[in-house]
Amino acid sequence: MNVLEFAIKMELDGEKYYNDQAKITTDSSLKTVFLILAKDENSHAKILQKRSNKLSYELENNETLSETKNLFKGIKDFKSDIKQLPNQLDLYRVALEKEKESITLYEKLLLESEDDESKEFFSYLLKQEKEHYEILDELVLQLNKSNDWVESAEFGITSED
Repeated sequence: MNVLEFAIKMELDGEKYYNDQAKITTDSSLKTVFLILAKDENSHAKILQKRSNKLSYELENNETLSETKNLFKGIKDFKSDIKQLPNQLDLYRVALEKEKESITLYEKLLLESEDDESKEFFSYLLKQEKEHYEILDELVLQLNKSNDWVESAEFGITSED
């Protein structure tokens, strides 16, 4: 398996992962975030496939980061998902790791690029994956806030009780 085939597989695995997350979440905003991420990963796989087959492709800018930031602003209470799906936070952390792997791969490929077209191509994918990482990191941060609030010593049982 060459490096582009590996990257295509990685992107398709990411698409499946995000689609699976969209299926199990009960929060419509989170579902939307995961569907957007899945769509992006599918788009990445398609342009990687075109590049692998030496076909023309277009590197289109998207608004994924701003779209998801707007969705996060609208989410008031993350606690309901955590109570229903206690391991969900771990799943989001796994997604963060997957995005880190993509970032590492595209950084390596960018450094190894010898022509401007390759540099532009891998810079594009690197930027996209960094945005995905930022989105997931914000999600984990928001979920941790609700965990921290629930587990806060102010609200917990102390030895004085």
